[in-house]
Amino acid sequence: MKQLLQKLTETFSPSGYEAAIREVIRAEVEPLADEIRVDALGNLIVRKGPSTGSEQAKKIMVAAHMDEIGLIASHIDENGFIRFTTIGGVYPQMLMGARVRFYNGIPGILYTEPLDAPTDTPSIEKMFIDVGAKSRADCPIKIGEVAAFERPFLDLGDRLVAKSMDDRIGCLVAIEALRALKSTPNEVYFVFTTQEEVGTRGAETSAFGLDPDLGFSLDVTGWGDTPGRKHFDIALGKGPAIKIKDGGMLSDPRIIQWMVKTAEANGIPYQREVLLGGTTDARAMQLVRAGVPVGCISIPCRYVHSPSEMVDYNDVQNAVKLTVALLENSVEL
Repeated sequence: MKQLLQKLTETFSPSGYEAAIREVIRAEVEPLADEIRVDALGNLIVRKGPSTGSEQAKKIMVAAHMDEIGLIASHIDENGFIRFTTIGGVYPQMLMGARVRFYNGIPGILYTEPLDAPTDTPSIEKMFIDVGAKSRADCPIKIGEVAAFERPFLDLGDRLVAKSMDDRIGCLVAIEALRALKSTPNEVYFVFTTQEEVGTRGAETSAFGLDPDLGFSLDVTGWGDTPGRKHFDIALGKGPAIKIKDGGMLSDPRIIQWMVKTAEANGIPYQREVLLGGTTDARAMQLVRAGVPVGCISIPCRYVHSPSEMVDYNDVQNAVKLTVALLENSVEL
């Protein structure tokens, strides 16, 4: 799983440019699928299990988003420095000295105009990307070209570090669950979604098309186990988190109970998550058509939306186990 995670996280695919990561994922899941297709918005939809339309076979959607946060060039000055805006939740305090790579392979360094005080946080408007150009004509980047963080995967034993763990780790859990799910009475759709970081767009369109009976997302959540972090009881290594609430969604109590009972019955450690801000694909799934009961399995992740996001390998393995246990039996909510 670690080798696959390295391949997933080091693949360049910010929101709207998911073709590369979709092909990596497709190569892994195609031999495991009963049906596979790509929809109009680029979501990779993988069916496992019967497609009979019977009342006994619940149609379940499991969503993990393929995209990552990024930057997009908005102006190039006369000296070849690139001004940019953000794709998704990019925080200025994470950018000073960071390295990025553009879609065309060109690397760059992020820096800022002089600040009034060393302790000030720069704004995006004051920042620029230096690709080594000497003039606008010399710059190899055009307005509208996109970039993402450039950072290698680190294996620290149980702790794994990479850019784009959000949400390539959810994609990994989905792939490995699909690999481990030998059979299911349910009509399960693993959907590797696009454009989550800019508004859960792929999940909304794919859920509308599938019209599932229930569903859940696989995504990261925050952390509360480093110095100064308070009032958020999520820690690395204590198991995947069963989401109760986040900034955009209340999980259906029946889904929460189903997840908790399944985890306890299978001896899988878990945490209970109440996230004050942020949301996942589950919010979009919940609101399509006449509504869908949803929840979320979250992988605790330190330093979310930074160039170095950290997860615990045991949490990842237990998230796979929980996902398989949920899907391999009939569901009665």
